[in-house]
Amino acid sequence: MRLLILLLLPLVAIAQDDYCFSKDTSRLQTRQFSSKTAYQIVKGTDIDKQYLVPGCQPQKMWIFHRHGTRLPKKSMINKAPRVAELRDLIINNYQVARTKPETDALCQTDLIAIKLWKWNSSITPDMEEYLTAQGYEDLRGTAKLYQRYYPTVLTPNYNDTYYQFRHTDTQRTTESFKAFAEGLFGSQNAAHPVEIPKQDLLLRPYDYCSSFKDVNYKDEGSEYYKFHQSKLYNDTLAEISTRLGFLYTLEEADIKLMYDMCRYEQAWNVDRNSVWCGAFLPEQVTVFEYLEDLKYYYGSGYGFPENAHLNCRLVQDLLTHLSNPVSPHVVAHFGHSTGLLTLITALGIQKDDIKLRADNYDSLTSRRWKSSLIDPFAANFVAVKYDCPADLDREKVVFFLNQQAVQLDWCSVGLCKWSDVLEKYKTIADADCGEYYCRTGGAPSLGSGVGGLLATTLAAMLVYLMH
Repeated sequence: MRLLILLLLPLVAIAQDDYCFSKDTSRLQTRQFSSKTAYQIVKGTDIDKQYLVPGCQPQKMWIFHRHGTRLPKKSMINKAPRVAELRDLIINNYQVARTKPETDALCQTDLIAIKLWKWNSSITPDMEEYLTAQGYEDLRGTAKLYQRYYPTVLTPNYNDTYYQFRHTDTQRTTESFKAFAEGLFGSQNAAHPVEIPKQDLLLRPYDYCSSFKDVNYKDEGSEYYKFHQSKLYNDTLAEISTRLGFLYTLEEADIKLMYDMCRYEQAWNVDRNSVWCGAFLPEQVTVFEYLEDLKYYYGSGYGFPENAHLNCRLVQDLLTHLSNPVSPHVVAHFGHSTGLLTLITALGIQKDDIKLRADNYDSLTSRRWKSSLIDPFAANFVAVKYDCPADLDREKVVFFLNQQAVQLDWCSVGLCKWSDVLEKYKTIADADCGEYYCRTGGAPSLGSGVGGLLATTLAAMLVYLMH
């Protein structure tokens, strides 16, 4: 009997080595779900040490906020029955066909969780991309957090002169604005956004630039395509199929469907596990994240230099409002992933020294451009303007990205001189955005740089001082 136990011990050890998502207390791969990452998992935790600037008082705030966690597109909602079919095939592989792999198999807990999974039938195609309850809470929570640290700027009483809100023409950004307003002013508030223009060149410039939409960032010849065709990526698809008990490589569409279900469900219910995340080993998620990073790097980031021009108007809006000594003191825009990423790119934030390519995956594990950390659901970029009366350069600013102070090499531990900011972004500030923002000229010009906007600002100041 003792000999039998000794012989069985190696088998027990092997079984215990199988990765078990449901028993993994850290679950670091949930921080790697690219633009579908839950905000609560990756948000910064050091703002309490970064918001205080000795000898300075916060005066104004400018915010760009991506919408909170949302439902998928109609195309994915319609594929929910296929996820149920995959669930049944996996259970059959393990319990009937007995094709469980010898290594990297699903642990029993994860297998049972997949077996018990059911789609939430209340989610219907007509609700595509709607903000979820968690998404609403994401925005309500960020408003409350920033108000806690900046109570003198984010005052609890709404005033339509002091505050200016704007969102795009979608349900998810409309509801995100409402959630943010509730976080600041309570559930019974009179906050309202400015009117959405017919051509929203400020928050959706990419809709009006055909060359931006036509650029090859995913098709044959692109770095995304090369990585997608690589041995590493295709071996990953094969390994996932084997892990799930298949004796052949599943269609990529089926694997991505399970992966997307994992990402969405994890973001909808941050405090619970999505059973579909158990289908993937952490290192497999890392491969998927890099593919997504290549997509966003070339689609909205530093991959093409023209991407830095796209958000010309939004950068000018930031510079103009923070240069203006009068109201509005708080400007908050509610938009989308492309808007945030092209803004970050225009400002030179999270830029790597080496370009992301299909062939340097292994050497860029510590890259700055990680869409999971830059652009999760409810991602936010916040600029806080300070007045420092004892300093020669009394105007300062701190930029926050997802509650973490942005470190720029021309600033001092996150604190930037406003004069340096104006100099750094002078090219954009002086640009005619109608010609600057789009590779082929884009939409007609709506102004001639910050100079023209500041002239309007000075006129507003005179009116303000006369009252």
